[in-house]
Amino acid sequence: MLHELPFTTTLMYDPARKKEPSPSYQTERDACLALFAKWNEADQLNYVEHILSRMCHYQHGHINAYLKPMLQRDFITLLPTKGLDHVAENILSYLDAKSLCRAERVCKEWSRVISEGMLWKKLIERNVRTDSLWRGLAERKGWIKYLFIPRPGVTLRQHKFYRELFPKIMKDIEAIENNWRTGNHNLQRINCRSENSKGVYCLQYDDDKIVSGLRDNTIKIWNRSTLQCCKVLTGHTGSVLCLQYDDKVIISGSSDSTVRVWDVNTGDMVNTLIHHCEAVLHLRFNNGMMVTCSKDRSIAVWDMTSPTEIALRRVLVGHRAAVNVVDFDEKYIVSASGDRTIKVWNTSTCEFVRTLNGHKRGIACLQYRDRLVVSGSSDNSIRLWDIECGTCLRILEGHEELVRCIRFDSKRIVSGAYDGKIKVWDLQAALDIRAQTNSLCLKTLVEHTGRVFRLQFDEFQIVSSSHDDTILIWDFLNCSQKEELTAPQSCSMVQGNHHNNSGSSSGSGSSMGGGGGGGGNGVGLGNNANQNHLHNNSNNNSHNLQNDELSD
Repeated sequence: MLHELPFTTTLMYDPARKKEPSPSYQTERDACLALFAKWNEADQLNYVEHILSRMCHYQHGHINAYLKPMLQRDFITLLPTKGLDHVAENILSYLDAKSLCRAERVCKEWSRVISEGMLWKKLIERNVRTDSLWRGLAERKGWIKYLFIPRPGVTLRQHKFYRELFPKIMKDIEAIENNWRTGNHNLQRINCRSENSKGVYCLQYDDDKIVSGLRDNTIKIWNRSTLQCCKVLTGHTGSVLCLQYDDKVIISGSSDSTVRVWDVNTGDMVNTLIHHCEAVLHLRFNNGMMVTCSKDRSIAVWDMTSPTEIALRRVLVGHRAAVNVVDFDEKYIVSASGDRTIKVWNTSTCEFVRTLNGHKRGIACLQYRDRLVVSGSSDNSIRLWDIECGTCLRILEGHEELVRCIRFDSKRIVSGAYDGKIKVWDLQAALDIRAQTNSLCLKTLVEHTGRVFRLQFDEFQIVSSSHDDTILIWDFLNCSQKEELTAPQSCSMVQGNHHNNSGSSSGSGSSMGGGGGGGGNGVGLGNNANQNHLHNNSNNNSHNLQNDELSD
């Protein structure tokens, strides 16, 4: 039988239990310290290393606890004492909001550096410079005047103002995102009321105006503040199917087969390009280059020197049906057709690169940016493509009829269709192969009473047009007003000068205006009930795009 042994414990070294040093220890210690002080730094380090190597583990732990606070330096507090406040401010200016909030609670000195350095103001300014949502909020809410170098007569606020402004901005951003998810919006309606025929085929907007192309052969410009028509451009002899403008010109394409150039300020027609032999269905221009496409199955690439000097560079052929839409950047030109295909061309050489196959019927709309192409089709679906490898990344289904218009930004896709509905999709989820298909459509908006022909959007709004002869503005920022605002119509007519020169060359710079990628706005419809400009092949196979049976 085993006898129980008494349980013993070994106590770790406890500095609080130290005994008073003996006189002999004190004498020897003082002698060692005197010798230590005479040695150079290298000898001192060597001596300490020898001592440490002869110590046990718990002694090492005590030494470590003793050294830690000696090695930690509050450099933010020390820098101002050396006259280096600006260095401390610059270091803390790299913090994000959560870290900056924590930093100002560290101590009074850190809080003083943050306050005197106006670091909350600098954080807001950094976000405004780099994020279009912040920039738009700053302009719409009016607090941009207190940022950067203020305008004459505007004085900068104290640090407290910016410290309190930041959470208000975050609350606004959260509200906007929630409004997009829930579909909460304030609706404004512009009744175009065309006398001859109704339908708004294309549009582009900015903060001051909406430029729209109509089935009645006119381009109408609407004031954003009053929602009144302030100018009408006449000259086309067919429906205006596509347009794009910048700070110098409006360029439009029509079922009359012409491309016309207008002065954006005066509304005067300054050039007419005659090349396509059938309706011009879509166009895009940027950085001195323009691409147009037509029902005649061809794509034309133009060099633009000035509004009056636009020269044809190359004609691209390969589609077997009407080319309904084009888009491009410095790398690729992308075109989509009623022949069910998307074709990719090299922008600089205009050589064919590849074909994207997958849609089961003709393709009506498309947008291209970076590696992503998003297309909408008469098969009622939306497809996301990787342009580099030509693969389909995702199919979005939900529309009940032809998907006529589509735009996307970094967060969402917005589509409009002949079912009269506008759908908002989660782009990031759509690009995630793990995301469930039924979670991709965030909201369906139903206000149009006819086919949706065109839309653009930004972080705060969607602007859409329809066969119902209206332009709707869906405002997700200012949702307090639930009543619908309807615009009266008041127009000043501008008669365009008719130039029939096919023109050499062009003008213009980058596109501006609203939404989701901005740029050219095209549709593929006719100017009377018997015409069909969203065509496929000349025969009437089942995969042809639906005819636009529009009535006056």
